[in-house]
Amino acid sequence: MRPGTVIVDVAIDQGGCIETADHTTSHSAPTYERHGVLHYAVSNIPGAVPRTSTYALNNATLPFALELADKGCARIIAGKAQLSLGINIINGKVVNRAVAEALSLDCNTI
Repeated sequence: MRPGTVIVDVAIDQGGCIETADHTTSHSAPTYERHGVLHYAVSNIPGAVPRTSTYALNNATLPFALELADKGCARIIAGKAQLSLGINIINGKVVNRAVAEALSLDCNTI
């Protein structure tokens, strides 16, 4: 990234999603610089605005939940492969590798 870029790791409290974001920050000291890039890595960012973040999450996920309720899991998996990546357990079997590893369980395929 170019020097002066700002990057926000919104998943830092769940292990992070940015290679150079290696530690959490706080609201009192929210940023640090690495390789000329300003990193913002405050844990639980949505917790600072719980009502707003709840509405945002609901607005973003409700269409998928309604489609899942309408079509069922099997049709969702067959028609939208990207949504199948969000399935952790199906028919009582863990199908998400990260979940399986975290719980020391076998990982099955969908």
